[in-house]
Amino acid sequence: MWAVVLAGGSGSRFGRPKQFEVLAGRPVVAWSVAAARKATDGVVLVVPRGDLERARTLGADVVVAGGGTRSASVREGLSRVPKSVEVVVVHDAARPLASPALFAAVVAPLLDEDVEVDGVVCGLAVADTLKRVGDDGCTVTGTLDRSTLVAVQTPQAFRASVLRRAHAAAGDATDDAALVEAAGGTVRVVPGEPCNLKLTLPSDLVLLRHLASGGAS
Repeated sequence: MWAVVLAGGSGSRFGRPKQFEVLAGRPVVAWSVAAARKATDGVVLVVPRGDLERARTLGADVVVAGGGTRSASVREGLSRVPKSVEVVVVHDAARPLASPALFAAVVAPLLDEDVEVDGVVCGLAVADTLKRVGDDGCTVTGTLDRSTLVAVQTPQAFRASVLRRAHAAAGDATDDAALVEAAGGTVRVVPGEPCNLKLTLPSDLVLLRHLASGGAS
């Protein structure tokens, strides 16, 4: 069982590459690598080409340059995962507070011989009312039934053979589960963690620093 940790983004919405921002004394990406390390047998870290050297100090088994999209970066990481590996966990480094227990939770159904599933994601129930808007971006055209929706996080775990097949067509998606679903795979959801926030904007870093310093207690 190996993990692919994605830290290859440019941080366009953040304003600068966010994966090396400091969070409680460690780079954001180091938190994700450490959690993956505790839960898996090997870690491939995917970073921008210009960050390869400094990324090699963060504890991953393999460091590789990412591609032009998220999915392309996953494929770069997958290419370095040993062929003998049966389960691959994909995690966004921008979620630095994912716990080792959450990694274990998404992997568990894949290790259960009585469960037929190709992938497992973690997610939270949607608390807000969700509206659909028209092409103008502001006119409401409907209200979604949130009882059937979850907000999906990473880590996400997959049977390695299924994930490789899903990526074989070199498609793009916002997460790997979407590619597995499109390829006909079965994906299950397990409870996510409220503190498993995604670092997208500078204001998110303020909250993450608060939580990392013990603010969640």
